[in-house]
Amino acid sequence: MAPPALPSLRESIRTHGLDALKTLGQHFLLDPTLCMRIAALGGNLTDYHVVEVGPGPGGLTRALLQSGAKSVQAVEIDRRAWPLLEELQAHYPDQLHIIREDALKLDAAQLTPAPRQIIANLPYNVATPLLVGWLRQAGQWSRMALMFQKEVAERVCAAPGTSAYGRLAVLSQWCADCSIALTLPPGAFSPPPKVHSAVALIIPHAEQPSQALFKAMEQVTAAAFGQRRKMLRAALKPIKGNILLEETGIDPTRRAETLSIAEFDSLARCHLNQKSS
Repeated sequence: MAPPALPSLRESIRTHGLDALKTLGQHFLLDPTLCMRIAALGGNLTDYHVVEVGPGPGGLTRALLQSGAKSVQAVEIDRRAWPLLEELQAHYPDQLHIIREDALKLDAAQLTPAPRQIIANLPYNVATPLLVGWLRQAGQWSRMALMFQKEVAERVCAAPGTSAYGRLAVLSQWCADCSIALTLPPGAFSPPPKVHSAVALIIPHAEQPSQALFKAMEQVTAAAFGQRRKMLRAALKPIKGNILLEETGIDPTRRAETLSIAEFDSLARCHLNQKSS
């Protein structure tokens, strides 16, 4: 017997009494048109397996399913949202899979075969560590369309020499082409956050750094931007920066925010060689 007609998203929320929790960084996106616009950033999803983190009541999940994604792995730690997702799963039993776990503790790429994408309205309080974790395995993903607070999305896409340029920009743009694809006002969400939001479109490069090189880059950028007002010769001192700067030919009086991605790449490779020798 077919399940009863799927109620509207707002009806499901009322029925199950689901309210967004500030402690989980939740802000629900309920407008179906906006959800479809975000899903569309994945392109033709027919052949793709999609991982969605923090689906909440399932607004974006519905859009992904309606867009014809081969499968959707919905990772949700909030047990209050599970009944709404199960209600949706009854209508898409072959497409929707509910992962009742903490996304921070998961190897998301192991949830589904390739080709795979991540499309998600991320919980704001864990968005940055989730992104860094996915960048470590960026070669596993065809693309990511991720909703952040606008300020965070701008940090992902920032250019050298700007105030938003920092560790997150270097790691992201070293591994992928990054752009802001969509900006949303607070009123698009329930409850409205105090800030605007934006979707960053992240398309990984064909070639990715090794895990060892990625770790070296994390160490270099952490030191360089940890005290961003300092010149590089002082900021990089804990990781033998004098040697790194001499071997890469980078002026030690420069500051981290002036360096290009290519210059950070040189520093990371030199740092890795130093540790290996």
